[in-house]
Order: sequence, then C-alpha cells, then structure tokens
Amino acid sequence: MDYEKAKDFIINKLSNGLSPDLRYHNVDHTLDVLQSVEKLCEMENVNGHDLILLNTAALFHDSGMLVQYEEHEEASTRLTRKLLPEMGYTAEDIKIINKMILTTRLPQSAQTHLEKILCDADLDYLGRDDFFMIAHQLKYEWNKLNINKVSLKRWYELQSDFLETHTYYTDSAVILRQKKKNQNLSEVKELLIKHEHCI
Repeated sequence: MDYEKAKDFIINKLSNGLSPDLRYHNVDHTLDVLQSVEKLCEMENVNGHDLILLNTAALFHDSGMLVQYEEHEEASTRLTRKLLPEMGYTAEDIKIINKMILTTRLPQSAQTHLEKILCDADLDYLGRDDFFMIAHQLKYEWNKLNINKVSLKRWYELQSDFLETHTYYTDSAVILRQKKKNQNLSEVKELLIKHEHCI
C-alpha cells in the first residue's frame, strides 16, 4: 500500500483540477480534514493500517468534486476504486475507505470507530475560531454555483439549525471542539437577533 503515492497524486489533482469557485470544498479543506484525522487518531489510539486507511479516506472524501457537486461522495468512491488498486490497496481496503467516505454525506451516518473519526474531522471547524470564515466560504460557494442562494439572515438560520442538531461522535472531538461549538452557536443566535428585521 503506497500511501505517499496516493497522497501526492490526489493533492496534485485537487490543487490543479478543482474549480476556483469551490472556496469551501477545495484542497485546503482536504488538508484540514487530514490534519484533524491525524489529531483525533492520536487521541483515539488509532494507528498502523487503520491510520493509513483513515488518512486515505480523508484525502479522497471530496475528490468527487473534480467531477460533480451533487452526490460527490459517490463520485469520490468511483475514483478510489479506479486509482487505489494501482497503489497497492486491496479490495477490502477500498471497501472500508469508501464506506467511510459515504458516511460523511449529510446527515452523517457513521457506525464504525473509523467512520466516526472521519465524520468528526470533516466537521471539526464547527468548534473552532475560524468557524465563521469557513462557513462564509461555503455560502460563497453555494451562491456562486447556484446550489442554494440564500440571504444572510437565512444563512444564519441554517447555521443555527445545523449547529444545534450536529453531534460529535468521538469523546476526543467533544473534548476538543464542543465548548467552542456552543460558543459559535450562541454567536450565530445573536446575529440572528440583529438580522430579525432583514429579509
């Protein structure tokens, strides 16, 4: 299993192949999720073969954006099935990786420990200081690509609902991010009050 070859290939592909309008689903997001996976794996005592599978899933989880926006997770799994056998990944490895990728589709549906770590890493930013900056990158992306054009007030309503209903799966993510996520939710609600008379 040549993880470094897979990593170099997909980072290069994402860096050069993604639309510049993808301000959220870009190579920076992929690298951010990879970093979060590595931090959570350290805390959750995941290493060896499982760590490689998780890192690979993190790198490829949004690779389907190279092909399509809607149902991009499914497109990501097609890409792994095509590319990873050439890099020494077994059919079983790819099956586990693809199941992880598919669980990141919203609403998340993680069941195994590895799936839970990837899902938590994918939404790690919800409990960070850069939450608002990253959230607005997603809003820009939606508007630019005509995915879901929304007013600022409606955007804050969506963020409030999402933060309230989202739950981190792993104890490590809760320890790292829950407190700040709660603060971010409070700030979103304050912004909603300020925007209550806006359209």
